[in-house]
Amino acid sequence: MSKPDISKLGSLSPFELKDELIKLAGSVSNRLMLNAGRGNPNFLATVPRHGFWQLGLFAMTESERSFAYLTEGVGGFPRRAGIEERFDIFTRYHRDTPGVKFLAGAVSFVRDELGLDGGDFLYEMCEGILACNYPVPDRMLRLSEKIVKQYIRKEMIGSHPFLGDFDLYAVEGGTAAMTYLFNSMRVNRLLKAGDQIALGMPIFTPYIEIPELKEYELTEVMINADPAAGWQYSNEELDKLRDPKVKAFFVVNPSNPPSVRMSDESLNYLASIVKDRPDLIILTDDVYGTFADNFVSLFAMCPRNTILVYSFSKYFGATGWRLGVIATHKSNLFDDMLAKLPQADRQELNHRYESITTEPEKLLFIDRIVADSRTVALNHTAGLSTPQQVQMVLFSLFALMDSTESYKNAMKGLIRTRKAALYRGMGVAAEPVDSNVVDYYTLLDVEQQSRDVGEDFVKWLLESVGPHELLFRLAEEAGVVLLPGKGFGTRHPSGRVSLANLNQEDYVKIGRSVRKLRDEYLDRYQKSGGKIDEEKKK
Repeated sequence: MSKPDISKLGSLSPFELKDELIKLAGSVSNRLMLNAGRGNPNFLATVPRHGFWQLGLFAMTESERSFAYLTEGVGGFPRRAGIEERFDIFTRYHRDTPGVKFLAGAVSFVRDELGLDGGDFLYEMCEGILACNYPVPDRMLRLSEKIVKQYIRKEMIGSHPFLGDFDLYAVEGGTAAMTYLFNSMRVNRLLKAGDQIALGMPIFTPYIEIPELKEYELTEVMINADPAAGWQYSNEELDKLRDPKVKAFFVVNPSNPPSVRMSDESLNYLASIVKDRPDLIILTDDVYGTFADNFVSLFAMCPRNTILVYSFSKYFGATGWRLGVIATHKSNLFDDMLAKLPQADRQELNHRYESITTEPEKLLFIDRIVADSRTVALNHTAGLSTPQQVQMVLFSLFALMDSTESYKNAMKGLIRTRKAALYRGMGVAAEPVDSNVVDYYTLLDVEQQSRDVGEDFVKWLLESVGPHELLFRLAEEAGVVLLPGKGFGTRHPSGRVSLANLNQEDYVKIGRSVRKLRDEYLDRYQKSGGKIDEEKKK
């Protein structure tokens, strides 16, 4: 591709640019393409999936107990009476089948550790997996919400002090959560055209792109993480949130693409800002939090002000399932803001929701999100499909029952081993261990990766190389696909490497390709008269 062609693609989202890079990388026959662009993991949790399929078989036997007299192929709803006893018989008969031991343990855990009725749980799961009824309640199935709440408490709150309770809305992954939240905040006047919102940069690209759309027309204020400080936000940057003109702060934590969680110091400092700014809306997207050590969400620190988005996609290798939740505290800023809207706005919103409740003014913000997700008029058919909710519950129970966190430790170890392989391929020492670094992605920043040969080379490289030139050359010459860091709001040219979707040796090859390209530019720099800082190179 010529440079003019590359420049024409500069305005594309990194996820659309990726498709162009894939075309280049696949243009050479008999060459293996190494696509580290997208974050879809190549690992997945098998135990709760085995449990899902075995639960489906049990649910089918329950269904076939009804209408058997009619004809083959007709079933009915499961029956609540005696379901635990029939399940015990099923698990004893199939005790050596993968997934059955997990299911039996899950029912015991729900009953003995969570204090829920085992029969009611089994009935909800069977009815859910058979998908024979609409989601009721539409926001989330009753016991499913209680169980997933325990998972969210464990992974997002941990041992941090937390008063009160919260509500969950089960949605089709983090993508749906973002779509629904932006829409409902606009519809309900929590954010209006022209309002300033702050973004914790770098950030998942749609958080940059959506506010700029005609539907929203929000003004963006950047809260920049400092790569030299381990991708943390300085107090000076966070102090931008003290400005009352900034209505909301949206952040991905741990970040995307640096994969760094906010430090305890930053969390506490931000909580102190919220005390001075009790009107500040916070949206925290914590999809990578389950890969962090001792993770604490902003939802735990500032529950009244914070909307939590969590997706099951990455941790359980379940991107195709589309599983996520939106969480809000039962006592929250958003409901308070709705109550304080001007009378004309309240009347207009009352009219919007009056077809679904006789007291629309009392409709909670999280329930408005549910209604808005189905254009209000279809609220009676709202809700995540019940088989999806069942799998979400089984994922949650799998994590809750894993007292030694063997799955979590295996996943963290896997991606960190891949990062070490990448750096080994580049011929450089791996970064020092930092408990805040999650390593689901790593960001190869041109400036950071080139400082070992001196500031003059860095300056020359930044002046000589176009924004996406390195990425296109890697794709064309080595078959390596990375995403541009610029599309996520990084300040320097960089490439995002997913450490989740290739095998260890592949990352060694990517590292070698990156090093080869860097050395070629270094050679060009020296031939043009550039000098190397030999001390730094050592």
